[in-house]
Amino acid sequence: MNYQWYPGHMTKAKRQMQEDIKLIDLIIEITDARVPMSSRNPDIDDIGRNKSRLILLNKSDLADPKANESWIQYFKDQGYHAVGIDARNKSGIKKVQNTILEACKEKIERDRKKGIKNRPVRAMVVGIPNVGKSTFINTYAGKAATKTGNKPGVTKGKQWVRLNKSVELLDTPGILWPKFEDQTVGERLAMIGSIKDDILNIEELSLVMIDYLREHYAGAIEHRYEVSVEGRHVEVLERIARKRGCIKQNQEIDYAKAAALVMDEFRSGRLGRVTLEYPDGCGEEDA
Repeated sequence: MNYQWYPGHMTKAKRQMQEDIKLIDLIIEITDARVPMSSRNPDIDDIGRNKSRLILLNKSDLADPKANESWIQYFKDQGYHAVGIDARNKSGIKKVQNTILEACKEKIERDRKKGIKNRPVRAMVVGIPNVGKSTFINTYAGKAATKTGNKPGVTKGKQWVRLNKSVELLDTPGILWPKFEDQTVGERLAMIGSIKDDILNIEELSLVMIDYLREHYAGAIEHRYEVSVEGRHVEVLERIARKRGCIKQNQEIDYAKAAALVMDEFRSGRLGRVTLEYPDGCGEEDA
């Protein structure tokens, strides 16, 4: 399956970010902790040259804890500031304020020497669709400062959010990039819900997920569905369908319904804490 989704509004949003970057002291990049590298838009590195950078691994509660540690260390080794968070449940949010001030300490010191006091750090919040940018801002701000949704592409237009005397955030729409050079990246983004489901083959995606879980998270399927994982992946999906009553009126297996169930339960964490990629030199066994 070929994975790609780049609607026209993303081109406009990227141009706006290029315009706004001159107003910014810091880029806060939200990633999905289950795919921290695949959920980073490579265009951001180009747009954000010479800016302080903070990477937040959101939804870290859904990812493998050891892998989270490995990724945070990996990004720090690359020269970024990095924090794991769960924006929905406020986990890790307290670390963010201090990390923002640490990332911008040179800017704050320059202001101090110029006699400028209390000028807030201006941070642009960026990320691909459905990684939780708006949820992070709402949680961090302590109020519903932006519109949120569980569908990719909800945030529209430019929104400044004044958090406190020391930080202002600029929210931006989620943008992907025009072409995935590696289709594995597209596949992983489809799995976490950053590409619209209605342009995907969910049945095919669920079979890839079943194979991945069998290889890297042995027991996840058996524990959740109480079925055997022996045989072909489609046979496993059929067992799941029968177990969960995904049967059509004519008693045929409803593969589409079963596939949607598997993907939904992965995305919500009901299949356990699963990471889909690991830093270079760090395998699943090492993470």
